[in-house]
Amino acid sequence: MSAEILAPCGSAEVLEAALRCGCDAVYLGGERFSARGRAHNFSDDELKAAVYECHRRGVKLHLAVNTIVRDDEIDDCVKAISFAAGIGVDALIVQDLAVYAIAHELFPELELHASTQMTVHSESGMTAVKKLGFSRAVLSRELPLGTIKALSQMGIETEVFVHGALCMSVSGQCYMSAFIGSRSANRGLCAQACRLPASADGSEGHAISLKDVSLIPHLKELEAAGVSSFKIEGRMKRPEYAAMAVDSCVKALKGERYDLAVLEGVFSRSGFTDGYYRHELGREMFGMRSAEDAAAGAKVFPAIHELYRRDEKRAFVDIHFRFVAGEPMALTLTDENGISVTVFSDEPEKAISKPWDEAFVKRRLLKFGGMLYEPKTFTCEIGEGLALPPAKLGELRREAAAALDKKRAVRFTRTHTAVKALHTVSCAPRGEGRTLRLKIRALSQLKGLDIEDTELICVPLGLCKQAAELIPAEMTAVIMPRFTFDEGAVKAQLKAVRALGIRHMLGGNIGHFSLAEELGFILHTDFTLNIANSYSLEQAHKMGAEDCVISPELTAAQISKITRAAPFGVYAYGRLPLMLTANCPIKQQLGCEHCTGHITDRTKRVMPVRCDKKNGYGEIFNSDIIYIADRLSKFSGADFFLLDFLDESSEQINAVISDYKNALNGSGCMTAKPKNVTFGLYSRGVI
Repeated sequence: MSAEILAPCGSAEVLEAALRCGCDAVYLGGERFSARGRAHNFSDDELKAAVYECHRRGVKLHLAVNTIVRDDEIDDCVKAISFAAGIGVDALIVQDLAVYAIAHELFPELELHASTQMTVHSESGMTAVKKLGFSRAVLSRELPLGTIKALSQMGIETEVFVHGALCMSVSGQCYMSAFIGSRSANRGLCAQACRLPASADGSEGHAISLKDVSLIPHLKELEAAGVSSFKIEGRMKRPEYAAMAVDSCVKALKGERYDLAVLEGVFSRSGFTDGYYRHELGREMFGMRSAEDAAAGAKVFPAIHELYRRDEKRAFVDIHFRFVAGEPMALTLTDENGISVTVFSDEPEKAISKPWDEAFVKRRLLKFGGMLYEPKTFTCEIGEGLALPPAKLGELRREAAAALDKKRAVRFTRTHTAVKALHTVSCAPRGEGRTLRLKIRALSQLKGLDIEDTELICVPLGLCKQAAELIPAEMTAVIMPRFTFDEGAVKAQLKAVRALGIRHMLGGNIGHFSLAEELGFILHTDFTLNIANSYSLEQAHKMGAEDCVISPELTAAQISKITRAAPFGVYAYGRLPLMLTANCPIKQQLGCEHCTGHITDRTKRVMPVRCDKKNGYGEIFNSDIIYIADRLSKFSGADFFLLDFLDESSEQINAVISDYKNALNGSGCMTAKPKNVTFGLYSRGVI
C-alpha cells in the first residue's frame, strides 16, 4: 500500500485547494484544542461539512486535538472529542495523555495518532505509544532516514513531515514562547520566538531560525523505508501553498518533475533544507524569510490557481443507461468499490425529428467535466424512435453524480458513540510530607553538598558511576537524556547504572516509560512530559510513573485544583530549559571552538546553552531563575519541590536548599534569592 499524502488545512478554502490537487488525507483543527490556535480552524458545522467533502472523495480527515488541556477544560474537551467521533472523523491527533485517556475510554474504536508533540523519536517511544493502542506515531522532525526506517518497522504506522516549517526546538519541548510572552506552544499559540533576532556573540542575526524542510525529492526512498504518511506542515498557510505542496508530492511519487522554483516561491525561508534527514547539521540549515522570498511568492500565486481550478478525479465509474418505452429514463453509476446508485427521470417520448441513439447519448452523458468521476465503461439500452429534450441527460448525470457522492460519503464515514460516561479521577492517599529533590549537572556540585532531608538527587546518566562514590545509590535518580539518536548505547549505560544499585529514573518523554519498565527502574517524570491536569496525571501513573512534576505552564491556582491521582511535584528553582534542540545555535554561528555558552536575544536576555554531545542535542535555558521559596504556601498540594541547578557551585546550592528547607519548616529565613529571579508562569500563566 502506498503512503498517503497528508495536507494541512487551516480553513475551508485551503481544504478545497488540497482536495482538488489530489491529497489522500487532510488534517485540521476545530475551534479549540488545536496546536494551530491562530489558524481560522473549523466550526462544528464547517467540520461536519469537511468530513462530507473528504469522504465523498475517499479522502481521510484527521482532527488535531493536540494541545495540553487544563482541568477546567476537560468537559469542553470531552464534548469536542464526542462531536468529532459522532460525525465520523477518521482519527484524532493527540498530545496530552488526558486527551488520549478520554478518547480511548469513551471511543475505544476511534483511531488515535500520537502527535509529534509527544516527542516520539526512538524505539522506546514507539513501544510506549503502540502499547497504549495508538495506530500511528507522528515522528519528531529531527530524525535521519536510518532511524525513520527502523521505527517504521515496529508494527504501527509512521507519519513524517516532508515539507514545511521546522521549529528550532523539538516539538512538545519548547517553552520559550510561553515564558517570554505567555503564549504557549503546547496550547497552540506559539509566538514564534525562534524567528526573532538572536545571536551567540551579540551581533545581528537569527541564530535560532531554521529553513523550511523539504523531503519531496526523497519521497520514494521514504516510501520504501515503510513510512505510511507524508505530512505537509502549514495550517497557517494560504490555499496556494497547500495546492503547490500537494501537487509536488503527487508528481514526485509518480516520478514526474515538479517545479522547485515555484515551490520555493510560494513559501520558503531562503530555500529548503534536508539536513536532519541526511543527519548533516550546521549553518546551511538556518535561514529567515526575506523580502525577496515574499516578493517571489506574490509572483507565483496566480499560476498556482490553475492547479485547483477543477477537482481531481477520484473514482472510475461504470455507467449504464436505460431508455425504453413505458419506463422512466434511468442512469446507473457504479464505482470501483461496488458503490452503486440509480436515478430516474421522465419517460421517453416518441421522437419528433431525430431519435436518440447510443452515440448521441454517450457523447452527452459522459461529460463529467469538473466532477470527481472518470468514466470507465459505458453500456446502454435504447428503444427505437424515442427522445426527450437533450438537457435532460445533463440533469440526469448531475443527479446521479450527487447521489453517488452521498452514498460514497456514507460508506467512507465510520461514526462512533461513547461506550460509557467518563470516570471521575480519585485522589490518592497523601504521603508523610513535602520534600525536596535536587537536579544537578556536574560532579563538582555534589562535593560538599548538604543532602540531609533531601529525598532524591537526580544525576545525568553519564555521571552516575562517579556520583555513586559521593551519594548513596538509594538517593540517586538517573536523569534520562531528553533526546537520543543511539538508544542502544543509552540502554547499555542504564544497565550499568542499574548494576550500581541505582533504582530511580527521572524521565522526560513517553519512551522513558518503556525503558523504566524494561530495565526495572522506578520512574519519576519531569515537567517535560507536560502533565497539566488530573487525567494526564492519572494516566501517567497508570503507565508506571511513581510521581510527576507538573507543567510549569500552569498557575499556582490551577495546580491547586488538580486532583491528586498520584503524588506530584513542582519545578521550584532553576533556569528552566526553554528549548530542546538537535542543532546548536552557537556552533552554526561561531563553531564549537569559539563557544560563548549562551545566546542573546533582541531584548538583551542572555540565555545559557548547554550541549549533550553524546546524545546529539542541546538545551537553551531561561535568562532568569525561577525562585518560589518565599511563596511555597501557594503550592500546598504539592508532594515535593524540584530544585534544578545548572552552573551553581555546591556552596550556592546549599544556600538555596537552606532557603527551601526554611520555607518548609516555617522559619522564613531567605538568603539565597537570585537577582535575576522570576516567579515564572505560576502567577501570570499562559493564554
